[in-house]
Amino acid sequence: MAKRAAYDNESISMLKGAERVRRRPAVIFGSDGIDGCQHAVFEILSNSIDEAREGYGDVINVTRYLDHSIEVEDFGRGVPVDYNEREGRYNWELIYCEMYAGGKYHNDSGENYEFSLGLNGLGACATQYSSEYMDVVVRRDGFRYDLHFERGEIVGKMKKEPVDRKKTGTLHRWKPDLQVFTDINVPLSYYEDILKRQAVVNAGLKFVFRNEVSAGKFETKEFLYENGIADYVAELTGENAMTGIQTWSAERRGRDRADKPDYKLKIGLSFCFSNVVNLAEYYHNSSWLEYGGSPANAVKNAFIYAIDNYLRQNNRYNKNESRITAADVFDCLVIVTNCFSTQTSYENQTKKAITNKFIQEAMTEFLRAQLEVYFIENRADADRITAQVLVNKRSREQAETARQNMKKKLTSNIDIANRVQKFVDCRTKDVARRELYIVEGDSALGSVKLGRDAEFQAIMPVRGKILNCLKVDYGRIFKSDIITDLIKVLGCGVEVKKHVKDIAEFDLSNLRWNKVVICTDADVDGFHIRTMILAMLYRLTPTLIEKGYVYIAESPLFEIETRDGSLFAYNEREKAEIIESLGKTKYTLNRSKGLGENEPEMMWQTTMNPATRRLIRVMPEDAARTAEMFELLLGDNLSGRKEYIAENGAQYLELADIS
Repeated sequence: MAKRAAYDNESISMLKGAERVRRRPAVIFGSDGIDGCQHAVFEILSNSIDEAREGYGDVINVTRYLDHSIEVEDFGRGVPVDYNEREGRYNWELIYCEMYAGGKYHNDSGENYEFSLGLNGLGACATQYSSEYMDVVVRRDGFRYDLHFERGEIVGKMKKEPVDRKKTGTLHRWKPDLQVFTDINVPLSYYEDILKRQAVVNAGLKFVFRNEVSAGKFETKEFLYENGIADYVAELTGENAMTGIQTWSAERRGRDRADKPDYKLKIGLSFCFSNVVNLAEYYHNSSWLEYGGSPANAVKNAFIYAIDNYLRQNNRYNKNESRITAADVFDCLVIVTNCFSTQTSYENQTKKAITNKFIQEAMTEFLRAQLEVYFIENRADADRITAQVLVNKRSREQAETARQNMKKKLTSNIDIANRVQKFVDCRTKDVARRELYIVEGDSALGSVKLGRDAEFQAIMPVRGKILNCLKVDYGRIFKSDIITDLIKVLGCGVEVKKHVKDIAEFDLSNLRWNKVVICTDADVDGFHIRTMILAMLYRLTPTLIEKGYVYIAESPLFEIETRDGSLFAYNEREKAEIIESLGKTKYTLNRSKGLGENEPEMMWQTTMNPATRRLIRVMPEDAARTAEMFELLLGDNLSGRKEYIAENGAQYLELADIS
């Protein structure tokens, strides 16, 4: 084994400057793939949005270039990039080359930004560090400032020249670096999605998006919602709203912990109910909270509480009915929350969820109170809402019951081998291939098991004497383990009018087999057992016979052994033809043995190999005629049966062993 380098005091090192981001971009952006590259776009965009929210500029331009570079331009106050006396450095160094440097650390005092997307002083610097290049143009205080960076380092010096004081703002153009990200081709859909969302939660702020489709040629699209989230909810529901759109707002102050300082919270939301569409989106400081967090928990708590309370007070629940769940409410709710706070606890830098305890508690309390008043003042809306929620609940419960029943059926398909004694399943679950061989006794089970193709052929032995199902009542039939086990193995239930405990009603789609093959000895006992099985199937599952799922496997009556192997005859005529064809060849004629005495190879060749076996499909053309014959042979008409045997019995003498 190779010797490792010594782990000593010189082994510890520190990443400096741009390497802090370039080596580990996922720490800042959540990914080194396209998701991380997209988040870098949002970091720059969010700084421009913060300016507009403070009242500086009402248009933001975003451009997507063919070379995968990106440009964001705002008309705010312009980023301060000149010399900072307090810090003893230029602000461009702090903003674009230092982590944790910015103007948003004192939000609650209203120093620069009251509510902001940016908090940590990471976005602009991290984006610059992760770019192949970045150009920054700032207009403020009557000057234009130009900066050019390449892979984390400034190239040349900051340029400063006087310009018209009336035009202010910041322009960033940068190209994400393929040495940092695995993919920099931010898709068109991302821009359209993020700009639309930001237009929704920043009422009156226009986003102009330009997409370069060929050299110097751009397609332009604008995003603007004058009334913000209220217009968005109206757009989503259209004519499908069950209620009018409610837009509520409030301001609160509080703290997440007793020893923490107070901060300001601004609550905003719009919602309505619909039985066609549903949506729940949560935004905080205009960042979409994909995973929700505190606002999502507050909405869930308040709406369930208010609707459940109304249902109980107005006796809308059935007796012993369970209460509603979040799924029942959100299935018909369209809601968008748009909240802002001066202190925000995001789960991480990607800002997809917040965890503020005070925000959750304040929103819950506010929404509960507002919903209570809304239901009192809008009784018709309250009745429509709660009725729809109950419909959702009861539909969900019915669907869950159906799902559980199906699960039981599927589970029974899997576990049947463990629950039915001596049943031997096949491997395939493809019903179109599965074959069930019903055989007589344990001895036949052994030889058939060895002779079968275990991939698609299963075996169910009939143990002992089976009842004559045409002569006994259902009570006796379903006390028979032989019969109930066979019904379980078939899987399709029974066609009887009275309900039978633990046995399902007939459903052909639940049949587990493509062929049900009755395989018995070619003698009187075998014929009797075969008849009893057919009688059972005819009385309990006649559709299986009518639809052609039931077969009889013919077993040979004679084995004719020669030096070259064995030949099999299934009746006297075939025996005579084989013997005649042998001519002077020596042979030995044997009466065929019972299935249990046959060699596996013989079982496969004569009874189970699809290429050589003989199966007779039990496909009666006239079900009434079949019933008549079953009644005659197995029913209570003794004189009729004697007469039929006297007239036709000679045809079946070859089945009897009279030797």
